[in-house]
Amino acid sequence: MAVSKDVMAEWRSFWFLPFAAALGYSTSVIHVYSLGPFIEPLQQAFGWSRAQTSLGISIASFISAIFCIPVGIVVDKVGPRRVGLIGILLMTSAFALLGTATGDITNWVVLWIVLAFGTLCVQATVWTSAVASRFHASRGFAFAITLSGASISATVFPLMATWLIGSYDWRTAFWSMAIIWAGLVFPVLFFGFRGAQDVHAAKAAAAAAPAKVLKGITLSEGLRSATLYKLLMASCLFSFTAIGALVHFVPILKDAGAEPLAAAGIASLVGIFSIIGRLGTGLLLDRFPGHVVGALAFLLPILTALLLLFAGDNPASQAVAAAALGLTVGSEVDVIAYLAARHFGLKNFGALYGALVMALSLGTAFGPLAAGAVHDHFNSYEPFLMLAIVLMCASAVALLSLGHPPEAHEH
Repeated sequence: MAVSKDVMAEWRSFWFLPFAAALGYSTSVIHVYSLGPFIEPLQQAFGWSRAQTSLGISIASFISAIFCIPVGIVVDKVGPRRVGLIGILLMTSAFALLGTATGDITNWVVLWIVLAFGTLCVQATVWTSAVASRFHASRGFAFAITLSGASISATVFPLMATWLIGSYDWRTAFWSMAIIWAGLVFPVLFFGFRGAQDVHAAKAAAAAAPAKVLKGITLSEGLRSATLYKLLMASCLFSFTAIGALVHFVPILKDAGAEPLAAAGIASLVGIFSIIGRLGTGLLLDRFPGHVVGALAFLLPILTALLLLFAGDNPASQAVAAAALGLTVGSEVDVIAYLAARHFGLKNFGALYGALVMALSLGTAFGPLAAGAVHDHFNSYEPFLMLAIVLMCASAVALLSLGHPPEAHEH
């Protein structure tokens, strides 16, 4: 009953924060979830291979990974609000610039480097730090809602991009998506996104009042922890395989004979089911051991890979594969953020979770590139899907080996 009262109190006071944070987080992956529909138009316009077209995500994710820990430290120091508001404007502006691509690979690389710096201030660390500071009893579910922003992206952006490209052209699609999303998200964040860090920072500046002391381990303790490296391994392997499959999901379906709009429609199931996956995982995390919930969730992409390998031309199998991928893509960041907060505490959550976001970003950087390169070499995605089965098993084992978190770091 006490837990129930705590849960209700948290949601009465801060119910809007996770929803605002979800819109902020959706912006951080606009380039990941929308690139699939752009691959073929860019190939036709410039004669690029799929690996060359996917190179941008690799560049952006790699550069973002390098700065994950510094960004986390900044969030810990100045609070997530200012970082997030600036980030929304930078990210959408950089995404719009992709529409100016000239066909020269150097130009394409430069545009994605610009976008990479736009991603720095909209990383998951920004949004989860604010939510973690407000929610404890219902942190898993609050994280689930926050990180459903990626589910919004996976649902909306493939269809939006496909429609805009078909109705206008790929250049118009880039800048139109950027303007629409910035116009929607920025006002919501301006009025509804504040973590405890932001409030304490404002009070301290106005009245020289000391900020609340958050519990948790030091940064150096975290960097020496075996738990951190198990989470790093699980994060990197998961994002490598799942995001690689996700970015190329529309081309995979089109190679199997699906029409472009039909493929985009099936791919949108990833987003729909990722919402179910995130919310369901959040509820489970608040009730069952996080390492067990995470390990089971990380096994789901194996079903997707098997269906695409052995029944990839069947629309029903394609839909089930999309649903399975969505359920797990809807849970991975939730699991990692939740386990990080439970094992490390909140004192240096931004920096330590930033290290895990770095691993997720590195996997995101190389997964789509590897999938594209495999297709270019073998004229098939089958070898990549086989590799996905092995790597998902390894990531699940890494999570299962974590055990229970120390009680001292709970708040």
